[in-house]
Amino acid sequence: MSPIDPMNPAPKPRTFVVGVSGASGAAYTLGLLEQLLGGGHTVHLVASDYGRRLLFDEAGIKRLVVEELVPKLVAAALDRGAALERRLIVHPNKDVGALIASGSFLHDGMAVLPCSSATLGALATGSGSNLLCRAAMVCLKERRPLIVCHREMPLSHIDIENYHRLSLAGAIVCPTNPGLYLKPRSVQDIVDFIVGKVLDLLKVEHKLATRWDPELAHGAAVEELPPITKAEAH
Repeated sequence: MSPIDPMNPAPKPRTFVVGVSGASGAAYTLGLLEQLLGGGHTVHLVASDYGRRLLFDEAGIKRLVVEELVPKLVAAALDRGAALERRLIVHPNKDVGALIASGSFLHDGMAVLPCSSATLGALATGSGSNLLCRAAMVCLKERRPLIVCHREMPLSHIDIENYHRLSLAGAIVCPTNPGLYLKPRSVQDIVDFIVGKVLDLLKVEHKLATRWDPELAHGAAVEELPPITKAEAH
């Protein structure tokens, strides 16, 4: 992954909320944080108990601090590590009175990455029993972008109904399904694709490889492919 140079942040920094629940995909979370913080943006982070367990199990993260969440940025920023700390605000999930639970707190969008089926159901039913869900509910009522990155498969009928309800409410349901048209050669390539898609939905500029370009695609050109036989057509 090639984050934006933290020494040269984006000219128009913005503010985002990132929620982490207990579905597999810690690499997605860390990649998104690296891109947003590396781009000079401010991130309000809230993780459920299972989200914290996820970060520990999959990435060995014990504390939600910049040194553990975005170590590459800290190393690159050198003496600007304190600036990174100021732009990462971590909220306890039980603190439903935190500022991100209020509609008066202005920000540019929220991504729940990854989102478990349990959190998906809570969001779809308007549950505000914890800060993650409450912050997401605020996004919906204030008509701010809410990107729900569900990471479960196969889907139960309950999941499908919850997709429907959230979509009708204004959320963007963005399952963590990578496109393979760029011919990924590593797990990191797949992670970058998902992170880039979320950044696109948040309208954040990035340099990750996510764009389909027929001119750069490898393999045979269409005119070089063998003709489709009558049997294949049926």
